[in-house]
Amino acid sequence: MATDDHDSQLFDLAPIAMWIEDFSGVKAVFDGLRAQGIEDIAAYLAEDTSRVATCSQAIRVLKVNRKTLELFEAEDMQHLVANLDRVFRDDMLASHINELTQLFNGEREFTSNTVNYSLNGQRLDIQLRGSVLPGYEDSLGRVLLTTEDVTQREEARRREQLQRRYAEGIFEHSPVSLWVEDFSSIKTLLEGIRDRGIEDLRVFTDVHPEFVRQCMSEIRVIDVNQATLDLFRAPDRHTLLQRLSEVFRGEMEKHFREQLIELWNGKLLQHREVVNYALDGTARHLLLQFSVFPGYEADWSLVQVALTDITARKKAEAYLEYLGKHDVLTKLHNRAFYTDELNRLERKTLRPVSIIVADLNGLKDANDQLGHDAGDSLLRRIGEVLGEAVTQPNCAARIGGDEFAILMPGSNRAEVETMIENINRLMAMNNQYYSKLPLSIALGAATSEPGESMEAVVRRADLAMYAEKEKHYAVLQARAAVRRA
Repeated sequence: MATDDHDSQLFDLAPIAMWIEDFSGVKAVFDGLRAQGIEDIAAYLAEDTSRVATCSQAIRVLKVNRKTLELFEAEDMQHLVANLDRVFRDDMLASHINELTQLFNGEREFTSNTVNYSLNGQRLDIQLRGSVLPGYEDSLGRVLLTTEDVTQREEARRREQLQRRYAEGIFEHSPVSLWVEDFSSIKTLLEGIRDRGIEDLRVFTDVHPEFVRQCMSEIRVIDVNQATLDLFRAPDRHTLLQRLSEVFRGEMEKHFREQLIELWNGKLLQHREVVNYALDGTARHLLLQFSVFPGYEADWSLVQVALTDITARKKAEAYLEYLGKHDVLTKLHNRAFYTDELNRLERKTLRPVSIIVADLNGLKDANDQLGHDAGDSLLRRIGEVLGEAVTQPNCAARIGGDEFAILMPGSNRAEVETMIENINRLMAMNNQYYSKLPLSIALGAATSEPGESMEAVVRRADLAMYAEKEKHYAVLQARAAVRRA
């Protein structure tokens, strides 16, 4: 008796909730199911949770200790047993299938993670362990159960899972292209050449450009988000990662070299504008932001690259720059560009410089007699002619309403004559399609003399053009006189 009393005290004073239960009723249910030919009890119970309840109701609670009463906020065992339907409910049924399946399959020890409720309604995460006591293996008449309260641990795990899902959601659904990469091999390469005594990475990569390519090949992409696939027109991650050579090409090696130099100098947060390419071949102007994750500064094994698509902005900037230097109607350069280019040529030592000045004949008459649309058509056509005839390093500009100029750095008089012949040839071809409103221009040209200013060259070209203009109108007047006669 003394031993039994001692064991009873140990059971009652144990620091973990303990139950002694009689599962012989469950054994009888199991025997009946086997007689019906049931072999997969897990599937059988999952089909109808009322079957789980039938098994549960066959369990008899024989004894519980103090810790059990405290955990479930029961006054005594009778109070607890009378309210077991409030303790074992909801999520409990699904996890109870696992325990019953282990017993059905002959296991005499079983475990599960489950959910119970105190009599005051508090949800409890439970680590349940069960063991059939010696001598009761066949009848299951005595089973010792421990119900350890792991609510704090599970709540911490759920918070961690929630935070992980939140972080993953931010990553996956970010409107910005995000890459998670491993730069640890690159850090090893940089440390290797530093150990060899290299101090200036810029000088070193000037001499050994293959080192930059080697470093690029050592980048390991861990993950990319959906915005990355959308940005680069990739159907999936595998396809994108297999075709990265199509994405990072052109001047990307130059940009990556600058990134390496900044890393060499200890700059772990960087940003720069780069150009990548989508898998359909279209260019993507991007703002690249690079950062080594906090805690990974020692080995760079986790870095994030964010790419913001600024293609539309760059196109807008390019168009605004174009408008600042070009005439919208003729698509030629405008007077501001022409003036800047003249000043640049004035400062340069390149000589000779030839200048052709042109004036569109008949623009006022076209505007007055046929309307400004007809006049605009003449201007567009002369823009097409000059745009076709003049190629770099020469440039053509509209410098006034019907005035144009062609700057020809490094060109002599013979090259000017060739240019004029080409313009006249293209103008004749254009006129074949517009016989009712032919193009006619007066051209004057001048080639710089030693020591002559650009302003003086322009003045001589103007005078030559005006002389041609006078000849043109003299011919028109003579024709008019003949018609009147």
